[in-house]
Amino acid sequence: MTLPSHAQIVVIGGGIIGCSTAYHLARDHKADVVLLEQGKLTSGSTWHAAGLVGQLRSSASITRVLKYSVELYKELAAETGLETGWKMTGCLRLATNEDRWTEYKRLATTARSFGMEMHLVSPEEVKRMWPLMEVSDLVGASWLPTDGQASPSDITQSLAKGARMHGAKIHEEIRVTGFGMEGGRITSVKTSAGEITCEKVVNCAGQWARQVGAMAGIEVPLQAVRHQYIVTGKVPGLAGDAATIRDPDRRTYFKEEVGGLVMGGYEPNPQPLPTGDIPNDWQFHLFEDDYDHFEQHLVQAMARVPALETVGVKQMINGPESFTPDGNFILGPAPECANMYVGAGFNAFGIASGGGAGWVLADWVMNGEAPLDLWVVDIRRFSAMHRDRQWVSDRTCEAYGKHYTIGFPHEEYTSGRPRITSPLYERLKAHRAVFGSKLGWERANWFATEGMVAEDVYSMGRQNWFAPVGEEHRHVREAVGIFDQSSFAKYEVTGADAARALEHVFANKVAKGPGRLTYTQALNSRGGIECDLTVAQLAEDRFYLVTGTGFRTHDHAWIAEHLPKGDVAFRDITEDWGVLSLMGPKAREVMARVTEADVSNAAFPFGHVREIGVAGATVRALRVTYVGELGWELHVPLAATGAVFDALMAAGAGAGIRPVGYRAIESLRLEKGYRAWSSDITPNDTPFEAGLGWAVKLRSNAEFIGRPALEAAWGGRLKKRLAGFTLDDPDAVLVGRETILRDGQPVGYLTSGGYGYTVGKSIGYGYVRNPDGVTDDFLGSGRYELVVANEVLPARIAMAPFYDPENLRIRS
Repeated sequence: MTLPSHAQIVVIGGGIIGCSTAYHLARDHKADVVLLEQGKLTSGSTWHAAGLVGQLRSSASITRVLKYSVELYKELAAETGLETGWKMTGCLRLATNEDRWTEYKRLATTARSFGMEMHLVSPEEVKRMWPLMEVSDLVGASWLPTDGQASPSDITQSLAKGARMHGAKIHEEIRVTGFGMEGGRITSVKTSAGEITCEKVVNCAGQWARQVGAMAGIEVPLQAVRHQYIVTGKVPGLAGDAATIRDPDRRTYFKEEVGGLVMGGYEPNPQPLPTGDIPNDWQFHLFEDDYDHFEQHLVQAMARVPALETVGVKQMINGPESFTPDGNFILGPAPECANMYVGAGFNAFGIASGGGAGWVLADWVMNGEAPLDLWVVDIRRFSAMHRDRQWVSDRTCEAYGKHYTIGFPHEEYTSGRPRITSPLYERLKAHRAVFGSKLGWERANWFATEGMVAEDVYSMGRQNWFAPVGEEHRHVREAVGIFDQSSFAKYEVTGADAARALEHVFANKVAKGPGRLTYTQALNSRGGIECDLTVAQLAEDRFYLVTGTGFRTHDHAWIAEHLPKGDVAFRDITEDWGVLSLMGPKAREVMARVTEADVSNAAFPFGHVREIGVAGATVRALRVTYVGELGWELHVPLAATGAVFDALMAAGAGAGIRPVGYRAIESLRLEKGYRAWSSDITPNDTPFEAGLGWAVKLRSNAEFIGRPALEAAWGGRLKKRLAGFTLDDPDAVLVGRETILRDGQPVGYLTSGGYGYTVGKSIGYGYVRNPDGVTDDFLGSGRYELVVANEVLPARIAMAPFYDPENLRIRS
C-alpha cells in the first residue's frame, strides 16, 4: 500500500493504544487517519503484556475509562469478526494485614461511589473460590466480579481491523524519522517511505514515545523497565474460569492461561533500561531470562499457590514496559507543540486502559479539549524538571516499587529530593519543618514539635502530624502565621490588548483597574473549570497571575492556547518571585511594623494589590486569603525572600508569629469552604454546580470561553451541587471518595476530606446528584450519611462555610 501524501491525523505506533486511537478517530469522528508502525502491529510491548484487566482507580474519570475498555472488549468481536480473548473471570485482591484491609474497605467505598460492584470476602470464601490457594495468612480479600483478562495481541488486531473498516489506513514497516515544523506546529511527518503532510499527530509510540516526541521538541517523561513473568505448565485442579489474583503484600499477580498460570510481580528493586534512546529495531524484543532477579517472586508465589512447586515453567517473558514517574499514564496535548498529542507510558496496565484511552484521546484530538476530567493522566502535569532523564528514571523506579505497596494517605515520594528549594529551605528546616514535594519544589507540610521525630509516620488512622497541625491551625485562627508559598506558579500578561485578551479567557471580570485583584476560573466549551487562579492588575496593560504549584504547565498551556491574537505577551515568571503569606487576626499588626505603607482596611481593602516596601525590597502585596483570615500574600523578588522573612519574624515576635505548613492550609481552607482545583472543581464541573456562580460575569454582555454552555444551563435546575458535610464521629478519617447517602440512597461522593480543628469535626465536600434537579429543598430535606471505609456514619450537610460564613474576618 502506497503511503498517502496527506492525512488529517497521523497516529504513530501500532500497539493497543495507537490502534484504539485510530479506531475511535475513524469510527466516532470519521477522521482521515493514517497509522504508522515501524515494525509489525503489537511488536513493541503490547505483544508480551500479561493481559490483566482491572477497572477500579482512585479517579472517577479513569475508572470510567477502564470500564469503557471492558465494554468495548466484550462487543468488539461482533463488529470485526476477530475475537479479543476477553474473559470476565473477576479479580481477587488479597489482604494479609489490617492496613491493607482498611485500604480495601476504602476501595470498596470508592467502588460504590463510582457505581462499581466490589465485595469484601473472608479467607474461607477465598478458599472456596480458589481451592489451590494457601489462605492461612489472609485477613480477607476484595472481589471485583466484572474484572477479567484478555489477549493483548488479539484485541489490537481486532481494533486495527475495526479501524480499517471505518476508513483508517494502517502502514507497517514504516519508521518516523522526523517532522516538518513551522511556528511551533508540525506540518508534516517524515518517514522511511516518504513525507505526509498532516494537521495533527498522535504519538502512541510506546517505549519509543520519548524519542519520537524529542523530534518535535517535546518531552515525554517515561522510563522503560524490565518486567518479568512466567507461564507455567498445566496446574492440576485449576479451573478454566479461575479469578485473576492480585497478592500485593507478596507483590505478585496470577491469571489462568490454557490450564496453567501466568505469574509475575512488582519488585522493590526494579531493573530500568539505560536512560538513552531505545534501539529502533527492538521489535518483538525480549531479554535473557533472569531467574536470579525473579526468584523473589517465585518464592512468594509458591507460598501462596503450593501447587507451583511441582509444575514446570513453559516460558519466561522478560520484556521492556514503559513506566512513568507517578505511576499514571500520559495523555493529551504536548505543551511544547500545538498539534502533537500523546498516548503513552501505561505502567503495565495498557491493556486495561487501551480501549478507553483510545476513546478519550480521539475525542481530545478532534475537539481540542478532554471529554472528561483527565488531570491525573494529563501530560501537562509535568514540567521542565522532567527533562532530566536520570531523575525520571530514579522516580519511575520508586513508583514501580510502590505498585503493590499499601497506599497510605498523604504518602510522599523520596527519590530525587530535594530538587527545587526556596530561599527559606534551611530556615524552615531549623524550625523543624517536615517537607513534602510538589512538582519538584520542597514545601513545608508541617512543623514537628520538640521531642518528636521530624518525619511523617504513615498510617491508615490519624497520622503523627495530626496534633502539631492542629496547633498550627489554631495559631493562624488566633494570632498570626507565615507560610512559604514560593512554589506558586506565576505568570505575567502585558500589552495594549492584555485586558481584552484576559476578559476572553476568564469567566470573571479581571480588568477592574490597576490595584484590583480578582479570583476567577477559565472554562472549557462545556462550562467546566479548566483553571482556578488569581489575577492582579498592576497597570492598564500589565497583569500578574498566580495559580497552584502543580498546575504550572497545565494552566500556562491552557491560557497560551486560548489567548486571542493581538498586542499581548504571556510569560512564566515563577522563579522570579518568592511568596510569603502572612495570615491571622494579628497580620495587620505585623505588617504595620515592617512597612511605611498604610495597611489599614480603608487604605488597603480586601481584593486589592499594592507595591510596598519591606526590608529594602519592593514587594507586591496581595490582600487575598485561602485560609479564611485577615492577611496578605507578599510576593517578594526571589533574592530578597530571606530578608523579608527575617523582618516579618522579628516584627511579629510580640504577636507570636510562627511558620505554618501546607497541612494546616488544607484544614483551614476546608473549614472555610474554599475549593481546590483537581478535586472539588474540575473540567467536569461548572462554577454554578460548584457554588462559584458569583465569580462569573454572566450578567454582563461580555463574551468569554464557556459562556454559551453556562447560558444554556442558566435558570435551569442543576443536576449536581457541591455541598459540605461534617461528621460527629471523632475517629472517622475522611480522605475523599467516601459515598454520600441521602435517605439511604447513594447521591454522590466526597471530592475532598480532612479535619477542621476550629469546628472540631471531620469535614468533607462532594457533589450531591439528582437527575431531577438539586434544589435547596432537595438538599435541605434529606437525611445524610457518609460511607467511610465501608462503615455508614451520620453526617450533617451545609451549603455555607463552616467557619465565618459572613466573611467578616477576611475583610476586617
